[in-house]
Amino acid sequence: MAPWVLGALAVLAIGASTWFFVLLPSEAGPGTGKAVELVVPAGQSAGQLAAQLASAGLVTRPQLFALWLRATGGTRAVVPGRHLLADDLSARQIVARLERRPGGGSAHVTFPEGWTRFDMSKRLQDREVCALRDFLDATVDATLLRELGIEGDSAEGYLFPATYDLPLDSDPRDVVRRMKREFDRRWDQLSRAHSASLNDVMTSAGLRARDVVTLASIVEKEAAVDDERPLIASVFLNRLRDPSFSPRRLESDPTATYGCLVAPERAPSCASFTGKATAAIEHDPDNPYSTYTHEGLPPGPIANPGARALEATMSPASTHYFYFVARGDGRSTFSETFGAHSAAVHDGGRR
Repeated sequence: MAPWVLGALAVLAIGASTWFFVLLPSEAGPGTGKAVELVVPAGQSAGQLAAQLASAGLVTRPQLFALWLRATGGTRAVVPGRHLLADDLSARQIVARLERRPGGGSAHVTFPEGWTRFDMSKRLQDREVCALRDFLDATVDATLLRELGIEGDSAEGYLFPATYDLPLDSDPRDVVRRMKREFDRRWDQLSRAHSASLNDVMTSAGLRARDVVTLASIVEKEAAVDDERPLIASVFLNRLRDPSFSPRRLESDPTATYGCLVAPERAPSCASFTGKATAAIEHDPDNPYSTYTHEGLPPGPIANPGARALEATMSPASTHYFYFVARGDGRSTFSETFGAHSAAVHDGGRR
């Protein structure tokens, strides 16, 4: 064979190889970026996976995709289960996400202080980090909770509100682990800085560490301005530890509304829940999170407190306040007696 023919064949081979291994898997998908949930069974072949992706509108040439996949390792590293993809991903990006390895992209995700796990799950799905239902399932996974040292029946309270860079299509359990690690780091910092006052809080009110997190979550939901957090913490702690205050009901609206989020079937009043507290929801004895009808703290945290709420609960203000009411301007009026509180409510407070 003539040398020029060999040269031409070599050029063609290099071109074909470049197209097949570099250009083809880098081509954008057929869609416009719409999120697609895909449940991948275990043990799928390259052909079966390619057909499933084509059916979901993620690839247009399943035979070529399957051929490329076989040539680059097959499906042995694909993680079975639910995946959150997008219909404009390249073949390389799809496989990176399905294998949950670098190369599938990441999202810069911020969670505000006081968000619940339900709020967080929506943002995670919107940012293509993981499916809403899978994240919520991970937050109540008993095995994962034991691994992370979380008491109770969910990770609520321990998903630290911060900004994270999270891989797209993450394993939701890894997201929970990441957020709990950040919580542990912040808790360690704050508890060392306020060790004396934290010990006094726990001893005087008979609280465990989980109770401190629960109380901090209530402070987080009640406080509108930073400088009132220690005052609000003092109100609830005074109610819990002063024997003259009886019954020891915290009477916090956000606790009752959380009951309608987490267990609406348990309280008949939750049937009409629209996101706001009503008198019926607040005073429903079947709502385990109602601190109007049940004394002491609710069964667990009602949100995920940030550092300022945790700090305020570990080191509250020293007051004799038992009451507070919102004034309508973003601040609250604090009172030592019910009479003074009633006057504050009459003067414009909301409760």
